[in-house]
Amino acid sequence: MTITTAVAPLTIQDAELLVTEARRAAEAAGVTVSVTVLDAGGHLLAFRRDDHAVLISGETSTRKAYTALQLDSATADLVDAVQPGGLFHTLPTALDRPLLFIAGGVPVHRDGRLIGAVGVGGGAPEQDHGFATAAVEALV
Repeated sequence: MTITTAVAPLTIQDAELLVTEARRAAEAAGVTVSVTVLDAGGHLLAFRRDDHAVLISGETSTRKAYTALQLDSATADLVDAVQPGGLFHTLPTALDRPLLFIAGGVPVHRDGRLIGAVGVGGGAPEQDHGFATAAVEALV
């Protein structure tokens, strides 16, 4: 008999904290961003599009979160894999929803298991990655 330990899922409260912390980090840097949080099944738990952000930043944050969730990896770590000859060069066309390999998507883990992802769009890719990472670190 195998005994498995349940891992608490990503809650609405967790998602709201992720959004708040990502926005806080962005505001401290003087950047306006949109933030998306998905649960482990890819369902939208929280979303905030800032009216002063670039219009497409909302779609960008969602696709970054989806990519981080699907591949269980920060999107910043996947950029080289989608270049010609890279491991995932043809992957975006193989999935129903397009992925986005630009920094700013970060998976969320609890007790070593994937429970969701956060995506940030609106700043430079490196900034978005930092904002998403700050949010995930605040959740722990």
